[in-house]
Amino acid sequence: MSVDVEDWFQVGAFEKVIDRNSWDSRESRVERNVHAILDQFDRADIKATFFTLGWVAQRNPALLREICERGHEIASHGWDHGRVFRMTSAEFAADIYRARKAIEDASGAQVTGYRAPSFSIDQRTPWAFDVLAEQGYTYSSSVAPVKHDHYGWAEAPRFAFNPLPDSALLEIPVTTALFRSRRLAAGGGGFFRVLPYSFSTWAIRQVNRDDQRPAVFYFHPWEVDPGQPRIRNAPLRSRLRHYTNLARMSDKLDQLLQSFDWGRMDALAAREAQRLALSHRAA
Repeated sequence: MSVDVEDWFQVGAFEKVIDRNSWDSRESRVERNVHAILDQFDRADIKATFFTLGWVAQRNPALLREICERGHEIASHGWDHGRVFRMTSAEFAADIYRARKAIEDASGAQVTGYRAPSFSIDQRTPWAFDVLAEQGYTYSSSVAPVKHDHYGWAEAPRFAFNPLPDSALLEIPVTTALFRSRRLAAGGGGFFRVLPYSFSTWAIRQVNRDDQRPAVFYFHPWEVDPGQPRIRNAPLRSRLRHYTNLARMSDKLDQLLQSFDWGRMDALAAREAQRLALSHRAA
């Protein structure tokens, strides 16, 4: 179970209509939303991973400390939601270094995991794994192994793999399901809000049962906040993706938390690393 911690005005859907220079002047709702999620996780006795923007960490240190105090993992979501395929290798290195320092300074916890904004590590950015390994990250969860109009690496493995031949760095893709050999995005976010709840449970059970693997699920704090401001000048498709079923999200999430066993990404990474090591030795 993972939460991509960003505020409502930082999402990719609005990146062309909300100026980054305006962020500090906008109403921040991330703290209240994360508190609601923490309470929801407590009720379900769930521990999760919070992939957090460095920009958010710098401005909300008490929130990051509380996340850790409640037993959850803190990980990096980059500095300010910049997509990896729009950066050079040097820019990416500076971005994740700056974010990690801000997150560790705010939380007091070591950061070993990373998730690229909008799952933006793909076939265009193989160098990103080298940068992550050089900076000592243990795992990444930055690949969506599907075709999508904003992101996706359809040829990538569906489950955890080592992207570099000479490194233990692990990549844990977000979950996909199979329907007639076609990969379907099924790891959460807008797909969870918009599609029927039964689709998500079918997909997770397929992965658990047929593939005998854990599912990787994600969502955002703004998705449990139906009262957030509306951006009227955003494209219609972006508005539909962002605002559909916000009022239903918390209840659907409650169902999901109760229906399956969930845990932190670092624990999953440790198990997957061991599984891959055994597989390599057997080969």
